[in-house]
Amino acid sequence: MMALADYAIYAAVLTRLGLVEMAVTSSLNINFLAKAMPGDLIAEAELIKLGKRLAVGSVDIYVAGESDLVAHATCTYSIPSHMADTV
Repeated sequence: MMALADYAIYAAVLTRLGLVEMAVTSSLNINFLAKAMPGDLIAEAELIKLGKRLAVGSVDIYVAGESDLVAHATCTYSIPSHMADTV
């Protein structure tokens, strides 16, 4: 689930900045809220703030077909300095 959350935020950053090859996760905090029953996991990511050097987002993770969250994550990505001019 942590990998899914990390990927979801990276995808959200890509949608705003395009390909950012050297963007790296600088922090990721996840709260596991319930046991995930067998099935596909769905991640809904939202960028909270996109600055010149950092992107901060949150991710809600569900099991497909269920409404209860199984995990919630917050993540910060470090954006390379050469990308600062595009934000």
